[in-house]
Amino acid sequence: MLISGATLADGRNRDVRIGDGTIVAVEPEIPPRESEETVDASQCHLLPGAIDTHVHFRVPGDPHKETWKTGSRSAAAGGVTTVVDQPNTAPPTVSGAAFDEKANLTAESLVDWGINGGVTPGWEPETLFDRELFALGEVFLADSTGEMGISADRFVEAVEEVEEVAQRNIPVTVHAEDESLFDEDAVDGDLGGVGRAAKSDQWSAYRRAEAEVAAIREALEIGAETSTHIHIAHTSTPEGIDAVAETDATCEVTPHHMFLSREDHARLGTYSRMNPPLRDESRREEVFRRVADGTVDIIATDHAPHTALEKEQGLRAAPSGVPGVETMLPLLFGSVRRGELSLERVRDVTALRPAEVFGLPQKGVVEVGRDADLVFVNFSRGAEITAGALHTKAEWTPFEGWEGVFPERTLVRGQTVYKRDSETGASAFGTPLGQNVRDRWSVSNRQDSSQFVGGILESAGSRSPKYRRGISKPSHYHWMRTEGD
Repeated sequence: MLISGATLADGRNRDVRIGDGTIVAVEPEIPPRESEETVDASQCHLLPGAIDTHVHFRVPGDPHKETWKTGSRSAAAGGVTTVVDQPNTAPPTVSGAAFDEKANLTAESLVDWGINGGVTPGWEPETLFDRELFALGEVFLADSTGEMGISADRFVEAVEEVEEVAQRNIPVTVHAEDESLFDEDAVDGDLGGVGRAAKSDQWSAYRRAEAEVAAIREALEIGAETSTHIHIAHTSTPEGIDAVAETDATCEVTPHHMFLSREDHARLGTYSRMNPPLRDESRREEVFRRVADGTVDIIATDHAPHTALEKEQGLRAAPSGVPGVETMLPLLFGSVRRGELSLERVRDVTALRPAEVFGLPQKGVVEVGRDADLVFVNFSRGAEITAGALHTKAEWTPFEGWEGVFPERTLVRGQTVYKRDSETGASAFGTPLGQNVRDRWSVSNRQDSSQFVGGILESAGSRSPKYRRGISKPSHYHWMRTEGD
């Protein structure tokens, strides 16, 4: 395939040739070969496919919420070419057998994938680490729905297992909330009705911002005592982001924490219940600013689909989480159109940096030798986000009516997995071809990740070096597993 006349994120106009699933040439002009498929991209920007390092595709256990077929279609239509599934399924992914059961379900996936392993009191690190895990986590350190909670001591043991048993670099991702700092009084009174009539602002009052910040600092203190890479999931506070930025750890921010705040609870009710919860508008603005200025490493969706019927309950009973894998890039592209973010920054936080942080040397950049995971975007074609046009089983979105820019076409290793009809807007999907990114590049992933990241950063200039503080291990700490995300 030859892609002609595309504009890259940095504004350069380039032709791109694909061969055997990889990019083999990127030049100002490439003469077409006889019988070569040529795609005219003169009206489009060409970007590396997004790497969403945090999704919940719900199987095994809850196929009525999502499956690899529906989840990967939603991903492909949103320009996401690699997804990483979290372990809190049924059964949880805490053993080699559970990993294999989940991996067998990925045969329906249009996009490449990774599977995270979880930690419970009964986990099996020996068999789990025998599989090609993407990362360990989300790690939850208190009992809650799904029986994924563990003690603080077991968390320390899990980090030690990574270093001693795994015998390779496996990042540890952490959901950080200190349940001892939750305000129980906030959810004891009148919580309103069901669904959109619920007083969901009380959920934000209950799971206070201070609970996240304290837990993040404690996770960083543990990480400072080891060589394990700590990654903080769905960071929702500027204070938490700043704490991570002072260390060698990394963090992600979700689109819902970038674009929504406690001001949105009144219209959304339980549809805005999530963990960690929405923050006040001033914090949201500061989180957004840290995405724009380069402080935040990654944008990941925490795609957590639940049916509308499940959300139509009272505040305490409704599950936490929102769908987002299909709307991440469209929302970010909308910010680019409004001048709030640069396109290069969007590329970095959705593709370049996820590849760097998690050691995916074949992903994340439009350059020779990389996988041809590519997204075509026409910024002149804005569209209203509507649940009926999305492909997740959730069939709702907290961003109903928002303006976005959806991809025109998505390639995974040079194969078209999604194409939108420019006239009708109808979606067409390719055949499933997703592969485990760790199986394909396990040799590279066993290299020292700090050397890999450092080399990329030196050439890309995407972030200043971070310096670890000298901090000691805490004597006690409390954690909370998110409920239902």
